[in-house]
Amino acid sequence: MLKKNLLSIAVVTAAMSLAACNDKEAATDPVETDTTTEEVVVEPAVGTAPEAEAEPMADPMAETDGMATQTIAEVAAGNENLTILTAALQAAGLDTMLMDQGTKYTVFAPTDDAFAPVLEKLGVTKEELLANTDLLKKVLPYHVVPMEVKAADIPYGTDIKTANGATITISDDNVITDATGGKANITGTDIMATNGVVHTIDAVLMPE
Repeated sequence: MLKKNLLSIAVVTAAMSLAACNDKEAATDPVETDTTTEEVVVEPAVGTAPEAEAEPMADPMAETDGMATQTIAEVAAGNENLTILTAALQAAGLDTMLMDQGTKYTVFAPTDDAFAPVLEKLGVTKEELLANTDLLKKVLPYHVVPMEVKAADIPYGTDIKTANGATITISDDNVITDATGGKANITGTDIMATNGVVHTIDAVLMPE
C-alpha cells in the first residue's frame, strides 16, 4: 500500500515537472510579428520649365522711312504745335507743294509760339498775317530746303540754299542764322514724312 502511494506521488510530481517545462518554453519562444513594411516610392518633382525671356518691345514713338505714311503737309496739319504754320501754308497755297510725292523736302517748321514775336514785331494779328499772302509766299519758302536733310546730315557752317533762293547757315549746336542775322534753335528733329523730313524751330526765319 505504501509503495502504491509513493508511486502515485512520483507520477504526479513528474507530470507537474513536465507541465512546468512546457510553460517555460512557451514563455521564452519569440513571438513572430509581421514586420513587412510597405516600400514608398518618391517620384522626383517635376521641374518648372524656365520662362522664356521677353523680347524687347519696339519703341512706338520711333519713326523711320518705312513707317512714314503722311506727306509733310499732312504731318504739319496733324501736329497741334504747328497750327499757324499749317494755316499759313494753306493761305499761301503752298500746302500742295509739300504734298508733292515727286520731290523730297526738308522743312524747318516754326511752332505756334515762334510766331508770337513776329506778330508783335509786325504789329498784326494772326488773322492779318494769314491775309498777307505776299509776305507768306516770301517767308514760308525760306523755311524749305528742296532736298531731304536729316539731322545727322546737316552741313554745319555751310550756306544752305532754300526754296526762296536765299540761304541759311546752321551751327554745330543746331542754331540757324537767317539773312537778317536772326537766330532760331532747332527744337525737334527727324519727323519723317513720305516726301521728306520736318525739323521744328523756335523762331520764324526772315529772308531780309
